[in-house]
Amino acid sequence: MLKVEAHVATAAVASTRSKMSLGLIAVILTLAFAMTLFVGGCSAQDNGSPAQADKPDTNAQASADATDEQKPAPTDVRVLALKGPTAMGLVQFFNEVDDANVSTNNFSYSIASAPDEVTAAVAKGDVDIAAVPANVAAVLYNNTKGGVQVLNVNTLGVLYIVQNGDAITSIEQLKGKTIYASGKGATPEYALNYILQENNLVVGTDVQIEWLPEHTAVVTSLMSNPESLGMLPQPFATTAQSQNENLKIAFDLNEEWTKATSDSTLITGVAIVRTEFAKEHPEAVADFMQRYAESVAFVNANTEDAAKLVGKYDIVPEAVALKALPKCNIVYIDGSELKTLLGGYLQTIFDQNPQAVGGTLPDDVFYYQK
Repeated sequence: MLKVEAHVATAAVASTRSKMSLGLIAVILTLAFAMTLFVGGCSAQDNGSPAQADKPDTNAQASADATDEQKPAPTDVRVLALKGPTAMGLVQFFNEVDDANVSTNNFSYSIASAPDEVTAAVAKGDVDIAAVPANVAAVLYNNTKGGVQVLNVNTLGVLYIVQNGDAITSIEQLKGKTIYASGKGATPEYALNYILQENNLVVGTDVQIEWLPEHTAVVTSLMSNPESLGMLPQPFATTAQSQNENLKIAFDLNEEWTKATSDSTLITGVAIVRTEFAKEHPEAVADFMQRYAESVAFVNANTEDAAKLVGKYDIVPEAVALKALPKCNIVYIDGSELKTLLGGYLQTIFDQNPQAVGGTLPDDVFYYQK
């Protein structure tokens, strides 16, 4: 551009003798001015001119809109836990829901006192996810023709034989005794029957079992009858001991199960989901499973804080929870390990009584896959 301007100046000086017309000079000046605008325009575009910066990025907006459309809307998820270790493992999750720290889905929860309440709610479709005794999950699967699937194991063996004093130290010494227990038709009954059978003790002949409706009734019987024995899960065994210092643990059925067989593990509870709900809302199910695993990890790593939450949700008093939590065998197991452990347990129960799992062993569809 500078060369053009110099040329124009030279032409102007020589104009007295040149026959160049004023019109030609005007054309040259016009071209020089146009080149100036062209160079300036290119520079502004390279640096991002205000006009260009203000122009909306339609591609970015379209991408953002598409991302929003892909995000699933929050789903209503109804969770039901059984009072005891299963609910104890969920207390951190409950607290997060109550503190409005969970926004991905609309979770609601409740805590039932007896297994029958849970199974009835599941059968009616009143809940989406529930914690139930392990064998009950198989019964529900068979009775509903695949209407539920198991998500995870949440509790291993938690059953204990409790006595007044310390006279009983082995399974063989139960001969001629009466055991008060609750949980007929569920894991407690089948676990106790299996262990007695493996120790050559016949229920109804060698050992009498009085089935009561709730764990609290077992505790009452232990208090009123010094000669009695009771089968109690944690944390209720610890609750009973806190009320009567003479009550002692005779033995742990989890250990006795392991002695009786190497083919399976005693499993108390699992979490199940309605199959239809899982198909319609897999993201919500995955969200719950992650939060459940986090809650279990919190409970196992923070006994004091977890005990406070257990007391807050009126599962058992905080002081009892503090002693009981380390004995509750609260776990979170899913995937292939779930199938191995639960499948082995259900096989053992099936061999004892096929009706305990609903008549047939569940097929692979029973085990939920993420």
